[in-house]
Order: sequence, then structure tokens, then C-alpha cells
Amino acid sequence: MDEIITALLPAIGEQLESPDTPYVKEAYSRLLEDPEIEDEEARQMIAFCLADEIETLDREGREFNPARYQMLLNLLPALPESR
Repeated sequence: MDEIITALLPAIGEQLESPDTPYVKEAYSRLLEDPEIEDEEARQMIAFCLADEIETLDREGREFNPARYQMLLNLLPALPESR
């Protein structure tokens, strides 16, 4: 899973800058309010949520669900269970 997270980090960087995904920047900012969470860890947590959504859409044969992705981000810093 670590390789997938690393591969998704550029996409997270793009989402943080995109006006189409303000909820990603909100989650990132909220995570950085915790003094124990640093930039790289926050980005990895977000990438983990994106990986979970990608894995789920692949398994279920459906389209990307931004509402589910946003819900996972809202649960951070708790991470979804890896499947």
C-alpha cells in the first residue's frame, strides 16, 4: 500500500491547489492544526483516503464518488481500514 500512497502524492498536491476540491484543502488544513501531524503525514493520510476510494470503485465497478472521498477525509486523522 505504501507504493500506492507514494504514487498518489502528486495527485494530492494537485487537489490541494484545485478549486474543484476545496474539501481536500480543508482536510489538510485541519490536520495541520494538530501539532503532532506534519505536512508529509497529512498528505499521506489524504492519499490513503484517495487510495481507499479508488480501490472501492474498482472492486464495485462504479464511478469515483467524491461524496464518499469527502466523507473519508472528514474522518481523518482516523484512517479507513485497509481491505
